[in-house]
Amino acid sequence: MLRKYLIVFFVSMVPLIELRGAIPYGVMFGLPLWQTFLIAIVGNMLPVPIIYLFARKVLEWGADKPVIGKFFSFCLEKGRRGGEKLQAKAGRGLFLALLLFVGIPIPGTGAWTGTLAASILDMGLKKSALACMGGVLLAGIIMGALSLLGVSAFGTVG
Repeated sequence: MLRKYLIVFFVSMVPLIELRGAIPYGVMFGLPLWQTFLIAIVGNMLPVPIIYLFARKVLEWGADKPVIGKFFSFCLEKGRRGGEKLQAKAGRGLFLALLLFVGIPIPGTGAWTGTLAASILDMGLKKSALACMGGVLLAGIIMGALSLLGVSAFGTVG
């Protein structure tokens, strides 16, 4: 049982998967939704300050390196494009736009990308973390509801 909780925690920290994959995993394997929800949120939010403070610097440093350069450049470009789109659509409502960007559970719009975009836009750590937290809560609620619907339709696994 502890193993399943640890998997939920660590899966929620993985870029692109985040709690969008962790919550369905926990529900599918019979873990209580509220516990899965809390563990996935903590796991998803844990990397946010680290991403904000260091990811941009590391990506810029590695962008011209032989083996990792293409991937690092891709990540920087994705963050830059995400930030520009948010800025263009949101204007002054950047906080709400970031919250919704992180909160709508579609590929490429989680806390990792949102935090990187906020870092590139120099949004500020506190404001970025609060917007990401709101978005992660929203995504968690959506994924919890969708997971329960999926489990009730197909039965519990495990």
